[in-house]
Amino acid sequence: MINRARLTAGIEGDFVVFLIGMRVNRPLRPDRYLPVFLAMSRMLHELYARPELGLLSHESWFGRTTLMVQYWRSLPHLLDYAKARDSQHLPAWAAFNRAIGTDGSVGVWHETYMASAGTYESVYVNMPAFGLGRAGTLEPATGARAGAAGRLAPRDASPPADGTARSR
Repeated sequence: MINRARLTAGIEGDFVVFLIGMRVNRPLRPDRYLPVFLAMSRMLHELYARPELGLLSHESWFGRTTLMVQYWRSLPHLLDYAKARDSQHLPAWAAFNRAIGTDGSVGVWHETYMASAGTYESVYVNMPAFGLGRAGTLEPATGARAGAAGRLAPRDASPPADGTARSR
């Protein structure tokens, strides 16, 4: 459903943004990259079936280099999942290292960012629930939250009257 209103995302407490993906370096070798792709699919299925593991939501883009943005409840949730012996992650990582390792056929990458109140902002217009707005809640981007400076202010504070960003 397209939300025509001007909205911003709200999320309770701290959270983690985890970027992860793969790069197909040898496009004529689906035997190398399809297992990696399918392993991520199994992990997502597991994570959505078990919300207590901490994944809030994700978005994906596909091309030669894939990009997945994941929103996690906390850094401990993400790290615990990565090293849990009963999760899909460890077997997938071991299989990648056995089958591909450093042969150059498929690249994998990730980046982790921690966020807390007042350190992120968002705006969505004519969009379905997306990104952080899907991981958290969508709220009107009106009043003090109409501009980026206001959305970056802690929720219990108002933005500066001149519209400049607060020093942190």
